[in-house]
Amino acid sequence: MPTASLSPAEPAISDKLVYLVEDDLSISRLIVTILRDYQFRCESFRTGATLLQRVRQQPPDLVIVDLGLPDMDGMAIVRQVREQQRCGVIILSGRGHVGDRVMGLETGADDYIMKPFEPRELVARVRSILRRCDKPAEGHAANPTRCACFAGWRYEMDSYKLLAADGSERTLSAGEGQMLQRFLERPNRVLPREQLLGQDDISPYDRSIDVRISRLRRKLEDDSYNPRLIKTVYGAGYLFVSKVDWV
Repeated sequence: MPTASLSPAEPAISDKLVYLVEDDLSISRLIVTILRDYQFRCESFRTGATLLQRVRQQPPDLVIVDLGLPDMDGMAIVRQVREQQRCGVIILSGRGHVGDRVMGLETGADDYIMKPFEPRELVARVRSILRRCDKPAEGHAANPTRCACFAGWRYEMDSYKLLAADGSERTLSAGEGQMLQRFLERPNRVLPREQLLGQDDISPYDRSIDVRISRLRRKLEDDSYNPRLIKTVYGAGYLFVSKVDWV
């Protein structure tokens, strides 16, 4: 990913609060320094317990989680943060196995970055997630609290809350919520992978969207082998098949 064009700050997302949990002091200091250089507020923690306690006291805009922590597994931290908050989540790890990356995305992370990493690439990914979290639905910026009703479901855009017909609730991650929102804004139209992720430079080998689609189907109780709502259009993208009513 090119990084030379990164500007020192972006007014729309500057001053956002980022929490980092990383037990390696040298890596922690590097990340905190560069995030502050790019005008983010940043707090660092060495254990999962102290991070989770701080998240309850002061919700952040984004959390960066190292998987190899001394007191608890990073995946468990991602799961707990996702259950409590609607903030962005990035996993930062030396675990390079595809199973770890898939599990991280399945657990609710918005991105998975391998160590060693290019610091400015980390900043670019932080910015990308924060933009998605802040971006209102297209055509509905003046009324961000609108809800979409479809196929027995109700989706509340401002809280990423998905309600079933029986009243049970599923909370979506920022990435899942933005993806569902794009589907709901354009039902019964084939949407390419780049449009669903809000990115223009997706590698043809990037399978993160497939993981997110699978996770979204599961929360919508949509059979991955015979989906009725989110259909795969091979070579083109995905198709959301439903009538959508906005209330």
